Amino acid sequence: METEGPSAVSVRKASLTPKAIIFQKFGKEARYTVDEVNVDQNGCPGLAIPQKGPCLYRCILQLPDFSIVSETCKKKKDAEHSAAEKAIGKLGIETSTDNPSAEEAFSKLIGCVKYLFSDEFLSSLHPLSGHFRAALQRGGDLYSSVPASIMALCDSKLSNLCKLINPEAELNNILVISYIMRAAARLSESVVTFEGQLSIWRKNPYPPNIIESLVIQQSDSPNSICVGAIYVPCSLEKAIQSVTLDVSSTGYYLDVIARKLGLTDGNKVLVSRTLGKASSEMRLYFAAPKSFFLDLASDLPNVKEVAHFEGLLNPRASYFYGQEIYGDAILASIGYTWRSQDLFHEDITLQSYYRMLINLMPGGVYKLSREAILTAELPLAFTAKTNWRGSFPREILSIFCRQHWLSEPVYSTVSMPLEASSESSRLHQKLVVPESAEREKECIKGGGNATSGQEPVRCEVKLFSKCQDLILECSPKELHKKLSDSIQNASLKVLSWLNAYLKDPDMSLEKLNYSAGALDIRFSPENFFKKFALCRSSHNVHHSESQGGRFLKSNAINMLDAIPEHGVCCLSIGGPDFGVCPSNGSLLFVSYSVSLVIEAENMKELLESKEEFEFEIGTGAVISCVEAAITQMSVGQSACFNTQLPSQELILAAADDTARTRSLLSSKACCLEYSISLLRMTEPPEERMEQALFSPPLSKQRVEYAVQHIKESCATTLVDFGCGSGSLLDSLLDYPTALEKIVGVDISLKSLSRAAKV
Repeated sequence: METEGPSAVSVRKASLTPKAIIFQKFGKEARYTVDEVNVDQNGCPGLAIPQKGPCLYRCILQLPDFSIVSETCKKKKDAEHSAAEKAIGKLGIETSTDNPSAEEAFSKLIGCVKYLFSDEFLSSLHPLSGHFRAALQRGGDLYSSVPASIMALCDSKLSNLCKLINPEAELNNILVISYIMRAAARLSESVVTFEGQLSIWRKNPYPPNIIESLVIQQSDSPNSICVGAIYVPCSLEKAIQSVTLDVSSTGYYLDVIARKLGLTDGNKVLVSRTLGKASSEMRLYFAAPKSFFLDLASDLPNVKEVAHFEGLLNPRASYFYGQEIYGDAILASIGYTWRSQDLFHEDITLQSYYRMLINLMPGGVYKLSREAILTAELPLAFTAKTNWRGSFPREILSIFCRQHWLSEPVYSTVSMPLEASSESSRLHQKLVVPESAEREKECIKGGGNATSGQEPVRCEVKLFSKCQDLILECSPKELHKKLSDSIQNASLKVLSWLNAYLKDPDMSLEKLNYSAGALDIRFSPENFFKKFALCRSSHNVHHSESQGGRFLKSNAINMLDAIPEHGVCCLSIGGPDFGVCPSNGSLLFVSYSVSLVIEAENMKELLESKEEFEFEIGTGAVISCVEAAITQMSVGQSACFNTQLPSQELILAAADDTARTRSLLSSKACCLEYSISLLRMTEPPEERMEQALFSPPLSKQRVEYAVQHIKESCATTLVDFGCGSGSLLDSLLDYPTALEKIVGVDISLKSLSRAAKV
């Protein structure tokens, strides 16, 4: 079977529609509203009577930071396309399929940098213009200086041009900064740069009227703001801490962050890309390299930058960022946006930090989507869309790829045509699955079938790095009736394997290969380990014993291990026993609470509770000790039991008062107490019961039984009374027999018409 390489992926990516690009960047946060615009007899838009002219459409695209109004179009889809196209232009996203040379891209970069230091840009509504205005509030030698690191992060046009100059800039922000500095050096008539400095000054002062308008705007702002942030020390021996950034209206917040890091000014601070959702301003701030060689006079594109970082690797911050960070770092949500000229800020608490931490793993994404951090678990199987709860596997896989700086997953399907008369003539047909959600919906209309009819399909999924290096591919053997089910199952296999590796990145290559083979996964060890090297450096887990209470003190990764069943103690079940316990495939509705129990003081601290929580039994959708207890209960009964503590990060992510909970964990003997009530239960459908109780399924046993008797009798003719839609007759075609003629009889004309098509 043919496979898609990196070249195929890059072609597909370049041909994405504007709506698909907007969806990749913003997901469900991008909202399209289409309104009718009636026109008069002359064809002018207005409020004319609908019958007097054609109806046109205008679309409003609402993004997290701003909204866009489309041109007036004849079709709704054209209006949406127009709005998406305008938004891409405003965001500076490069969509052209042309390949300009490095020199041409560098010339454009020089023009963009020149515009940023113009009078017009200072008064515009742009995330970067806020930094230029704030730079005019800085004192001394810092007056009007703008850090190049901010320019590299807040203007996507600059970063996209740098990627055209050197593709390695995609994953190396230092390269982007160096190209911006080199472009500024070509603008000696308008800007000033200094050797070894990562900032740019405007050469001539702004006109007085512009400065006066900025002073008036500044007087309307509050005197100061206090922003909660997180201090991530380099040493693993030091705990994560909450800090407060006190930013005055006449200061620059980057200088405040620099002082928290022990630096003199914000020009010495590097800034990460946004973390979390697309609309977030959450970033990591850390020290720039102390030694930075930059030959501003060198030619393009054959230039190499040398940046020497001093200090120790910060494994926690590096894991968040996906690139190496040295020294201490600060995680803060603060910055300028498209919405207004005011400084945007949000507090980051210790709880939100730990939630972000567990959200870096597939199992953590699922736990958060279910709002059940201490109880839910990423299921081992995708049985049916109606039974699944929480984020779907495909969505989780996309989130994982964005967080770990991978390309979007690439899906393809193989279908088995029904019109073939035997297994030997069933040729594989490969269909590329569209990347955007909108195009996927068009592909799987009518219940998500792969094609018209009921052709069984299986899905393949591949993960590539941003440089289009193949990381892994999953080619499941299972066939599914629906395309959507096939996609979800393939995605779940990849998620399960990645989740197992991230729990234990030190597992041997032999064990990793074995687990990959069991899930029909092949991977490139070189590319895989290169991409997830930071996971290994972060996997330092310390076990701490405190007054007999056991908990894990992990810095990043080993946080989602299931609590073993033998860790359950003091199990008690109360209430009348009706003798009907849940079976695999049943949908259960439970209420539960999880408390941190301080054994010595007989004290409880509530961590998590749900009045109604629904899940499918037998799929591993909850931690093992909870499922083990529930399978012994009947509807109306309640259970209470204690377990050993899971990883500290899970507990701190669930706790409302993180600081207090962390103090209790470090000084007291603790355990978790689960209280669960089984509210009601929905029995699984007959098909699910068959899968759970019969192996192989009854339908397969029925066919094999018929084939056995046909062979024994050497029959050449078969009549199936009550053939229905012809499933048995169709299945018999896959087996070598002496049959020459088969006949199906049924009282249902509808069923016979379907059987005739088969």
